[in-house]
Amino acid sequence: MTSTTDFETAAHCFLDLVGDVRPALWEEPALGSWNVRSLVGHTSRAITVVETYLLADPAPTMTAPDAETYYAEVFTEYTDNDAVATRGVEAGKALTENSGALFEAALGRALELIASNAPDRLVALGPIGIPLSEYLRTRVFELVVHSMDIAKATDLDHGIPAHVVANTADLAARVAVRKGNGEDILFALTGRRPLPLRYSILSS
Repeated sequence: MTSTTDFETAAHCFLDLVGDVRPALWEEPALGSWNVRSLVGHTSRAITVVETYLLADPAPTMTAPDAETYYAEVFTEYTDNDAVATRGVEAGKALTENSGALFEAALGRALELIASNAPDRLVALGPIGIPLSEYLRTRVFELVVHSMDIAKATDLDHGIPAHVVANTADLAARVAVRKGNGEDILFALTGRRPLPLRYSILSS
């Protein structure tokens, strides 16, 4: 499966999941400081920003050759967690009953742009330059993990196919290995010892 196929599948699963969220659950706690509404708003950006970045100029140079490098070496350096949290809240507040249709339309435009660009086209994420195919792997990661967060918070089925979950888990494991935690992951998965408390591949 290609990153484009996984992206389209994960995006549709996310949109289907959100369509099933009952109105009474929107203000329920979901992840950290986010309620369900904020988390949905944040996750929707994994779809909408693809169009934004592909309409912009390509990055002049490649600084992250793959998704593993992005998460292991540059993600924490350039990510402002407070700003991310604020954008999620703002995106959540902007949601309306028409948002589902708007996100479907945004996904359609993003897929058209993906199809019209080469997989090695460099996407500019601020100072970061990453190939399109690898950037899409990061979007799949966001969509899959946060869809699971939303499903857990709302007691719904995320509906993500096993092969997409497997590809996401593979990326997470590869990032852990890149960060020097391969032994920790293998020992945890084979029951030898638990992961360190609050371990995350997204932390520096």
